[in-house]
Amino acid sequence: MAKMIHSMIRVLDEARSVAFYEAAFGLSVAERLDFPDFILLYLSNPESTFELELTVNKGRSEPYDLGDGYGHLAVSVVDAAAEHARMEAAGLAPRKIVDFAPAGQVIARFFFIADPDGYQIEVLERGGRYL
Repeated sequence: MAKMIHSMIRVLDEARSVAFYEAAFGLSVAERLDFPDFILLYLSNPESTFELELTVNKGRSEPYDLGDGYGHLAVSVVDAAAEHARMEAAGLAPRKIVDFAPAGQVIARFFFIADPDGYQIEVLERGGRYL
């Protein structure tokens, strides 16, 4: 059976992206690999063994076109309202909290936040299938 270990996104500014993921999700650089044309950064925290890989292509000055194929990353938190307030206080501009209740019963509580490159991240309150 396969084990999911990381997801990769391309970012324009290493310092800006590392600062965002640290402030928003407590992720820090577990490993940094510097190659002639690009840098790979593996970010993680004690909550999970899954990592976010940031790829920084050296010499690139134009933002990436995310196109219409990218969906989002998702993380789970104990208290969506508390995390939303913390991120808002840190100036990270999370979008409004949504209680998703398609049949009248809340099955998910979440909000989205965009990273400095425009990648969307869903922040789900832990519960049900979102542990």
